[in-house]
Amino acid sequence: MKKSGLAGWMAGAAMLVAGIAGAQAEPIRFALAAEPYPPFSVRHPDGQWTGFEPDLIRKLCADMQAECVIEEVAWDGIIPALLAKKVDVIFNSMSITEEREKQIAFSRPYYNSPTVIVAPQALEVNATPESMKGKAIGVQISTNNSSYVKKFYEGVADVRYYDTQDSVNADLTAGRIDLMLADGLGVADFVKSADAHAASLVVKGEVPHDAVLGRGMGAGVRKEDQALRARLDDAIGKLLASEDYKTISARYFDVSVAPKE
Repeated sequence: MKKSGLAGWMAGAAMLVAGIAGAQAEPIRFALAAEPYPPFSVRHPDGQWTGFEPDLIRKLCADMQAECVIEEVAWDGIIPALLAKKVDVIFNSMSITEEREKQIAFSRPYYNSPTVIVAPQALEVNATPESMKGKAIGVQISTNNSSYVKKFYEGVADVRYYDTQDSVNADLTAGRIDLMLADGLGVADFVKSADAHAASLVVKGEVPHDAVLGRGMGAGVRKEDQALRARLDDAIGKLLASEDYKTISARYFDVSVAPKE
């Protein structure tokens, strides 16, 4: 039966309110890569996530009074998953770069980390292309570090790209590559491990900063989701200024990881 007059208007208004309430009730879906990346994120067999970034997600969502879920996505498909609306936020140590900003928008940075060279202690090497000549360099694909390697070392070195950082670590430990470029905080635990010690692996130093390395790590959102971006910016800003950020970061790092202002 077709409703008319005041009754029809009231029914329509009720449906509109219900629709808005239903939309607001939808959880914010945060994407983390399926590949373990300690100490930033690790998914356990029971489905629970631990690490620096899951801890930050929980704190940010509590501060935003938002219901949130963590979705597991392969790293090399994480931006396509966001653009396809399978997830709402990438919160996975993604550097803010001009190239990525062509596809997605970013929140303000929530942490920063240098790119470092890891190699056997006996190997004489530095960040110059001349020093890298002829050496086998390992790096995880689709990262700012791989962009750096491609820009400065392809053509002068034997560059090898890997799907995961664990695979790079394994080949370096086994001596199948000479060195790797990686996120300094991300490989800190690996360099301290028994396998790394057995292979005499050490951090040889940081590479000089370049635009391809980005401006710190930010939360990625679709360009049209400006309201969500603003909520994240506000929550991240408040968290960075709080003791909670220091407490969370101290669980995982011996140095400050706060982004440089």
